[in-house]
Order: sequence, then C-alpha cells, then structure tokens
Amino acid sequence: MGTSGWRYPPWRGDFYPRGLVQRRELEYLSSRMNSAEINGSFYSLQRPERYRAWVEQTPDDFVFAVKGGRFITHMMQLRDVETPLANFFASGVLALGRKLGPLLWQLPPRLAFDAERVEKFFKLLPRTSHAAAKLASKHDDKLKGEAHTDPQPRRKLRHAVEVRHPSFAEPESLELFREHGIALVVADTAGKFPFIEEMTSDEFAYVRLHGDEELYVSGYRDNVLEEWARKIERWDRDTYVYFDNDVKVEAPKNAITLAKLLA
Repeated sequence: MGTSGWRYPPWRGDFYPRGLVQRRELEYLSSRMNSAEINGSFYSLQRPERYRAWVEQTPDDFVFAVKGGRFITHMMQLRDVETPLANFFASGVLALGRKLGPLLWQLPPRLAFDAERVEKFFKLLPRTSHAAAKLASKHDDKLKGEAHTDPQPRRKLRHAVEVRHPSFAEPESLELFREHGIALVVADTAGKFPFIEEMTSDEFAYVRLHGDEELYVSGYRDNVLEEWARKIERWDRDTYVYFDNDVKVEAPKNAITLAKLLA
C-alpha cells in the first residue's frame, strides 16, 4: 500500500512535517506506509546509485514498484523495444534487490489492443532477475554511466500493464494477459479511461487509484475506501495499491486509511 511517487511540493508542510529536508522525504513516507511507485523511471533512465540510495532510505520490508520508461510504451508503442528494455533494466532496477516489487507498464490512450504487438512485448519481459540481467547485458550506448547487471538475489519478476484504450477489455486481450500471467491494472481514473476489473494473474493484483471524482485531484471518502478494502479481501492474492491523487495531498492520507482498513 502506498503512493505513486513521493516528491511533491504541496505535500511539504502538510503530509511531510514542516522543516523536513527533501532528502529525508522518502524515509518519512516509508515510516507511514510499506510501498511506493518509482515514477522517475518513466520519464528517464535512472542510475544504479539512485536505486541504491532508495534502498538505504527505507525499512527492510519496504517494496518499490518501478514504472517502465515512456520511451518504450509511449514513443515506441511497444515496437522494436528489446534494446530499450535492455537499457531500462541495465539502468539500476535490479539494484533494488529484495525491495524490487512489480514492474508497471502504462500504455498511452491512443494504443489500441493489437494481439501480435502485445504478445511480442510480453515475451520480451524477463520473468526472473537472471533473465533481466541477461537482457540488461544487451544495452547500448544510450545508457549513460554504470550498467547494473547483477541478478542477485535471485527472484521472480512480476509485470503489470495499465491500459487506457477500451479495446483491451475484449476477451482476446484478457485471455492473452492470463496466458502470460501479466496483471491487468485495475485503474480508477474518475471515468476518463476504461475501468477494467479483471484478475489476469493468479499471483497478484495491481491497483492504481487516480482520483474518485476528479483525475489526480479528488480524494476517496471513507465509505469508498471501505469498498476497495472489501474488494481486495475478496481477490485473495498479493495486492499492490498505489494512490496517484497527489495534487491536493490526498494520496498519502488515502493510502494510510486503506492500510488501516485492511489491517
């Protein structure tokens, strides 16, 4: 349970105590919840030292979900992405070690379901840290600085895909997700994009809550969070939930409330 990112100026003096230095914000957030999405990896390749610093700033049981690069999902739209995927995994993702949670791939609204394209992408996704390290070794010179290709500790990797085109709700799409064990993200976007509540992975579920009534802005009332808690209990599997309604500092408050409901 956590938030999508943690570095937001409006949170300072509200969720974050007044006077807390910026470099200690992740440390503070990780004392109030047990997970967070890394968003910076969506906009640009990070560096291994940054991932290592995040590990050091958080408790042993903290988990990071890592958002895949927009170059792969939005610019290349999943085509010819083996080398970009190699660069992404070589940039330091594996340096999270035991704190590495699921990998999130968010598709753009214009990208409709194309079975051949989507399946080819699914087959490229590494399912273990060793497979990720092998893929990372194929990086090119677009990766600046050190490449991290150490697969230890050995672990399985989980992948979740957030879609924003209604064609992904069709049976052929859902069957392809299930065949490959990819979690289709349950995304609440205040009605802007399709809401698809289908469990396509036997192992885990992934939820992104972007705002109840206004995208990225509005909070979730207690009765709505209670309903989400009941859903998560019914799913009966590992579940990762991230609040992305950060504009008015609702995300961390909602995450804490939902965690208490589930406790």
